[in-house]
Amino acid sequence: IGKRKNMQTFRLRAGDEFIRLGQVLKASAIAESGADAKNMIQSGIVSVNGENETRRGRKLYPGDTVSVNGEELQIQAAL
Repeated sequence: IGKRKNMQTFRLRAGDEFIRLGQVLKASAIAESGADAKNMIQSGIVSVNGENETRRGRKLYPGDTVSVNGEELQIQAAL
């Protein structure tokens, strides 16, 4: 039996088409600060849709999945 990842969802605000990677790490409390988010991304522990991502400004759209240290966060459209 494989290790089950902890999946969370992050819903965009009404009117927002996307959110940037650094912003979602802060807003979801995966990172404590912008500097923390930057360090996590630059250290190579963050992936988007299964691929390592080193760009803090990467745009995330509904359906994208962010993974950090076994935590998964799925981006969802606003209600």
